[in-house]
Order: sequence, then C-alpha cells, then structure tokens
Amino acid sequence: MNTTPVYDPHLHFTAENMAAASAEFRQSNPDYDTTRVLDDLRTREYGRLDREGHVYLDYTGGGLYAESQLREHMAFLGGNVFGNPHSKNLTSLAMTERVEQTREYVLRYFNASPDEYMVIFTPNATGALRLIGESYPFKAGDHYLLTFDNHNSVNGIREFARSKGATITYIPVLPPELRVDESALVNVLEQAQSGANNLFAYPAQSNFTGVQHPLAWIAQAQAKGWDVLVDAASFVPSNRLDLSQWHPDFVSISFYKIFGYPTGMGCLMVRKAAAAKLRRPWYAGGTITFSSVVADGHYLTPGAAGFEDGTVNYLSIPAVELGLKHIEAIGIDVIHRRVMCLTGWLIKALLSLRHSNGRPVIQLYGPPNTHMRGGTVQVNFFDREGYMIDCNRVEAMANDVRISLRAGCHCNPGAREMALGFSRDDLLPCFSDKDKLSFEQFLHVIDGKTTGALRASVGLVTTFADVYKYVQFAETFADLTLT
Repeated sequence: MNTTPVYDPHLHFTAENMAAASAEFRQSNPDYDTTRVLDDLRTREYGRLDREGHVYLDYTGGGLYAESQLREHMAFLGGNVFGNPHSKNLTSLAMTERVEQTREYVLRYFNASPDEYMVIFTPNATGALRLIGESYPFKAGDHYLLTFDNHNSVNGIREFARSKGATITYIPVLPPELRVDESALVNVLEQAQSGANNLFAYPAQSNFTGVQHPLAWIAQAQAKGWDVLVDAASFVPSNRLDLSQWHPDFVSISFYKIFGYPTGMGCLMVRKAAAAKLRRPWYAGGTITFSSVVADGHYLTPGAAGFEDGTVNYLSIPAVELGLKHIEAIGIDVIHRRVMCLTGWLIKALLSLRHSNGRPVIQLYGPPNTHMRGGTVQVNFFDREGYMIDCNRVEAMANDVRISLRAGCHCNPGAREMALGFSRDDLLPCFSDKDKLSFEQFLHVIDGKTTGALRASVGLVTTFADVYKYVQFAETFADLTLT
C-alpha cells in the first residue's frame, strides 16, 4: 500500500475567520487579555517570527531568545576583558566575580536559600543528570525508583545504579491521561530500606504529555527515607518553581529551554546536605585544589567547583543572568496564564476535528484539559479509515507551511510506549541483536508500528494566531485517505 497522503500544502483560511475565532477565544478566555504585554514583546523582541512567517510551536524543544538578550550580552563582552576564571589575575578575577554573581542570581530566581542550595553549572539538564548518576553512592541493597514518564537522561541513571547492584523500580503511568499510578508509588515509597541510599526521580512536567506530576511527592518521599531528584527542564519555562516551598535534593535545568540563549548552559541545583553524599568517580582540571603524580593523591575542591569539570563556559554564564532577568521583567505568572489559555483552546479544537464519517482526526496523548498539565500537546493523526499517519510525514507537511512541530518519541520512551500501547513482548526483540540492527530493521522488528507522535508546545511569545494556524493545518487532514 502506498502510504503517501494526498495533501494540499496550502492553508485555506481568511483573516476574517481568524478574527472571528480570536474574538470568541478571548471571550471564553478573559485571562488572555491580561497577557497583552507578550504581544508587544513579540513585536519588539521577536519580530523575526512574523517577518519570516514562522509558526513556532516547539518550546519544549527549545525556547526563543529576545533580540535584547543578544545586544546586552554582546555589549557586555565587547566592553570588558575577561580571562579564564581559574586564576588570580585581573581578567580572571573579573570573570570569577561574574560567574559567582550569576550563580547567586540563579538561587534568587528560584527562591532557593544559599544556606540550603548550591548551583553547579553544566552543559544542559543531561549534564546535570549525569553528575547525579556517576556520583550518587549506589551499592547493593540501594534503590533507584523512577516513573515510566521520564526523559532518557533520567532513565540513563539506571545504568549507574545497575552496575553497582542497586534495585531499579519503575512506577507505571495509566491511560488515558498517562498520569502516574499513585497507589503503586505510595506502596514502593514505603519500601525504602533504613540505612540504604534510596533515590526517587521524576519530572515536574512530562516532556511527552505535558502532565505535571505533584511537587508534593518531594516531601512525601523524603519523609520515607528517599532522596528526590526532580527534572524541571520542561516545567520551569512557564511555571514557577519556588525552592523555599519545595525542597528536592536535586533539580536539573536547561537554561535555553527557558529563554533560548545561550545554548550549552544548564545547572544542577543541589541541597548541600545531599551534596555531601555524592562521590565523584574521577577528578579533572577545575575540580581539585591540589593533586600529585609522585604522591598519587588529590584534594577535591569543596562546593560547586568540585563538580564542574574543566573550565566552565565562562563567557556564556553571564548571559544566563540576562535571560533570567528578561523572564523576571515579563513575569513567569503572565507567561503561565498565556500558555494555559492557548493550550486549553488548542486541545479542545484538535479534539473537535472529525472526518465526515465521524472518526476523529487526531488522538491526544495526555490530559484533555488544563488541569495539572503544561503547554505540551502530543497527538497522532488518523485518516478517514482510521489508519495512523506517520508523525514524521505530518511534521514534513507542517514544514511546507512553515509550522515548526516536533515528531518522535522526544527522549521519553516510557510515556511513548504506554501512549502507543507497546508491550514488553513487542519491544524485547528490538534488543536481541541490538548491535547489528539498523533503524529500519528495528522498525521491522516491531511490525512497522509508528514509534512516536507529533508534539506541539506553546510558550513565551505564542499567540492565538499561531495555534489557530496549526488547527487550520490539522483540519486539512479531515477526510484524507491513505492511497
């Protein structure tokens, strides 16, 4: 069967129709008008979107930077002389001051006490999670607990745990909303062994479904003897994370997800009490105060520097402070209100799409409303006969009309597998000869089933026009038949 859909890439909508839809949307979402500052901001700081005709709906993949962030950072670099901070010369001291100033600003932004937390700069959230994996003192009798809904970089910590003989337990998510089975979680939390190292890891917000998992689990797990790792990378771009209210032991963040620039910058925020438990498996330049070849010894630098291998990305670090100040000037609560208004409308509009025979055009993975969820909307498209259209094909079609979506499993295999109904028996053959399987052969092993879905995610300067154009694009699939 030829699976190439017959598709007209030209969208058919009028300014009049969009104006009418916008008026109806604003009437049913009065909070949206309290976010008009974001429309002015888009015109002033993100004008390239409309000049280039882009509909950007990939904020979970990466945030967008304001033009003023670039100007301020370039002016900062152009007006000063900075050197590698690992020295006491003038240029190094000047850079050290700015690095430490940014470290302090990150703590203030998240309302984290410097007496309780420290900030370790990393290349991204994955770098932060790797630090936990390699440094957490897993051993036989310890326990690594995590949810099916996790980024691969959180899943990857299990390899460190497994190599040290620790027990690994996954808590499933339940369809249709793909929220965690809380009764199963409570049961496993009770099983923490006294005197053992017990680590519980979960995302504050799913990068696959947008589900927001309760931050109340942090204290609940800690009271049972667990250290808690919260992956906040997808949560913090449009939600407030107040570390004076919530006290996870470890928090991973990628700054570009929040404000777009610079990339290659993230952090691990660590409770100092928990940091004392971590053990680096090696040392490197920048992490030590003294080492000897002749005496075969070293002293690890105390504090954050002991985890920052080599020279930190020191010229980019001050841009993190500029980005956080940019978000603070807007107000994270303003961003959150806009994201929720647009997400609610988008979900409702997509779910309303039907072929003329009554079959739905899309299947939504995750909550059908805005209760305890973020601005990530994950779907697959179906033709009029009920056949799923490959998400990569839909992504390519969206490219034709300059709509940026994202197809795939989004580095979250657990949520993907539960959403698409893959069983253990479906997937075990994929690993029987994994060193020799190509990607195409891998697809054949699982009977050609699609391995992903199509994600739209709204963010900082998304407008109603953006989500409206996506829905108009989605409408072109009504009564489409695979030929």
